[in-house]
Amino acid sequence: MFLETKTLLQPRDIERLRQLAGELNFVDGRISNPANETKINQQADPKSPLYAESSNIVLAALGASRPFRDFVLPKRIAPPMLARYGPGMKYGAHADAAYVAVSQGTLRSDVSATVFLSDPATYEGGELMVHLGSQTLKFKGRPGSAIFYPSTTLHEVAPVTSGERLVSVTFIQSLVADEARRTALYELSEVSALEGLNMKWENRVRLEAVRSNLMRMWSSD
Repeated sequence: MFLETKTLLQPRDIERLRQLAGELNFVDGRISNPANETKINQQADPKSPLYAESSNIVLAALGASRPFRDFVLPKRIAPPMLARYGPGMKYGAHADAAYVAVSQGTLRSDVSATVFLSDPATYEGGELMVHLGSQTLKFKGRPGSAIFYPSTTLHEVAPVTSGERLVSVTFIQSLVADEARRTALYELSEVSALEGLNMKWENRVRLEAVRSNLMRMWSSD
């Protein structure tokens, strides 16, 4: 299951991240995945003084997003990283690594996130392409929007033919590792939010109790 949010970032955050992208040092993207010869992009250097600010802007937005929290059930979030693609750059089909190195050790990647920062009218190509069997879903969001999808999904970034694609990417370890169980909990949350006021109070309480008990049963410590 996927979640698209249209306004994860506020305009001031988008503008600041774009400014930071102009000031940060960028390195070869293969530094984080040297075995993948199809990864041709650039990513912000974690050693750059402004790297923490760029990460914290996106982290704060994620923490403030109720749709994100309900969908992902986040336990840990890797520091979001700016990545950019110029003409000829791409990222071939891949599934994200099961574990990601972070300062506190390793983080299991259950859900991946792409936050769009460039106006799609300013670059050609660069779609995020998610493969589901014989079908391919394409995403090219407006600035400040985001897409969340299972890290197990085969996906790629189409070649950029003109302009520049700027995004922020991160990986999230969920409280519930199993995708099907996360989806069930999310659907229960949506039903409660959409229909709760139409239910008898005792039925709403019972629904919320079921969801809470499933969380206890399925979540990791």
